[in-house]
Amino acid sequence: MFTIAHTVWNSCKQERHVRTGHFRKPIVIQPGRIDRDRVVVSVSDAAEVLLRDWPKPTSERRLAAIKACLAVIRGEKPTRVARQAFIVAAKDAKILLNEQI
Repeated sequence: MFTIAHTVWNSCKQERHVRTGHFRKPIVIQPGRIDRDRVVVSVSDAAEVLLRDWPKPTSERRLAAIKACLAVIRGEKPTRVARQAFIVAAKDAKILLNEQI
């Protein structure tokens, strides 16, 4: 798990300026305190939340979302793949606010 997370994090830092991967519609989550919503607007935002602020670190859906973000950052998949995987993982972790498609 550390290897994938490390690879995603390094890829985000290296390619942030090359591939922004902005979502067509932001995703609003609540990963921690009730009064602290987080708006996720891009693949790099999603990867950061998945790697740093995720409430269920051993979730298979989280791992799938991390892999999807990495594939988008590498240019192997379209941005919508990471967005959808992030939404599925957020629903699984019960941090997604409202139904977002």
